[in-house]
Amino acid sequence: MLNAALALLSAVLLILAFPKFSLVWLAPVALAPLLVAAAREARPLRRFLWGWIAGVVYWFGVCYWIQFVLSYHGGLGDAAGWAVFLLFCFAKALHMGVFTWLAGILMRRWWAIPAVAALWVAVEVTHGPLGFAWLALGNAGIDMGYPLRLAPLTGVYGISFVFAMMSAGLALAVLRRPRLELLWLIVLPFLGFLPDLPPAARGHETALLNQPNISETEQWTANSLDDMERNQVALSLRSALLQASRPPSIIVWPEVPAPFYYYEDQHFRTYIDTLARAAHAYVLLGIVAHTAAGAPLNSAALVSPSGFAVSRYDKVNLVPFGEFVPWPFGALATKISTEVGDFAAGRRVVVSPVDGHRIGAFICYESVFPNFVRKFADGGAEVLFNISNDGWFGHSAARLQHLEIVRMRAAENRRWILRSTNDGITATIDAAGRLRGRLPLYVQATSYTGFNYESRKTVYTRFGDWFPLLCATLAIACLIAQKLL
Repeated sequence: MLNAALALLSAVLLILAFPKFSLVWLAPVALAPLLVAAAREARPLRRFLWGWIAGVVYWFGVCYWIQFVLSYHGGLGDAAGWAVFLLFCFAKALHMGVFTWLAGILMRRWWAIPAVAALWVAVEVTHGPLGFAWLALGNAGIDMGYPLRLAPLTGVYGISFVFAMMSAGLALAVLRRPRLELLWLIVLPFLGFLPDLPPAARGHETALLNQPNISETEQWTANSLDDMERNQVALSLRSALLQASRPPSIIVWPEVPAPFYYYEDQHFRTYIDTLARAAHAYVLLGIVAHTAAGAPLNSAALVSPSGFAVSRYDKVNLVPFGEFVPWPFGALATKISTEVGDFAAGRRVVVSPVDGHRIGAFICYESVFPNFVRKFADGGAEVLFNISNDGWFGHSAARLQHLEIVRMRAAENRRWILRSTNDGITATIDAAGRLRGRLPLYVQATSYTGFNYESRKTVYTRFGDWFPLLCATLAIACLIAQKLL
């Protein structure tokens, strides 16, 4: 019973470390109770069970908004929505179960602190490839100056490693292990010798971010769609022309729950091309495009100040249940999107030229993939844009969680990220991951904002997930050593 209580305590501490509670000081100690339980429990299956239970509670508490998305926007109703959501929690909790099972082995040796931290990172990085990623433990450190210095070197996973080390150290202290085993923690003060965060600087370039506040449940007719399109063009143009002394160089529209067909709809294309020419600015906007075979694509189009399409990026990482229904849930769930058929995935990262510079735009959920987002910066993008529709989240903490994730991508790549969303959170993030401004939620508005182009590439930008690979190697080596010694 004590081990079960310790596992549940870790789950609660992890939930509290993230929005909506944001008690970030709990992140460095949140895993400690679970590690104490793992060290106390000699039976492997029981260790796995405690970890799995903790994982179920954690995913339920952090991603509770998924049930609302499935039930309301997915049209499943409450019963089926809860059923699918609980299946999701049960599946994602397997990661925590595996971690706890193996951590119990590693906690027996004097190398427990680095080995357990490496194991945590090795398991954490598997969430994306195995179906769904959201908040890495290191995301809680986005406002912690010293740990955040690791982000340009190791990505978010270096911060996760530090927090897991601290939790392992606390667990060993609770277990009254020899003090020499805590000496690994002596490396933590040396984080202060890493390069400091770039100073807060005023942006010298200008952009206009549009937040249209379009209803997720609107049933569009030809007339209502045309009225909305003209309204958004007028809103953007008025806001751009108000800045006569320093007009925006780019106008950004978000991903929206409306059928914007730039290539197929002549009227809409004329509206956007006219906006670009009248504002003398580039226009970046979310649209629905199609493959040669007719499959829909979730895309971002860039239009030049001359009113011609410059480039198009097609979303590579699609949202389960949002843009496709994964097997084996096809009989249970419908897609949240109203587009006919599953969306097709894009195949490549696109970096686009803008006034002698280069930009990259990733779409919504793609922000949770650090190794993917960094490819835009590695490909030459000097500023990043995140266009998103967080309206599916309702009035939940998911909006703040998503913003925290996007901020970490800025810190990893030392790139400003300008974020345009349908109804919030539209925000400007500087190259250190600082929030430099945001629009209020659930209002139609624009944000005239500054930013800077940055060309220097970080270690993480260049080499990606080298650190999780190193952690996986270390964890495996320690497990083998435990078996042989």
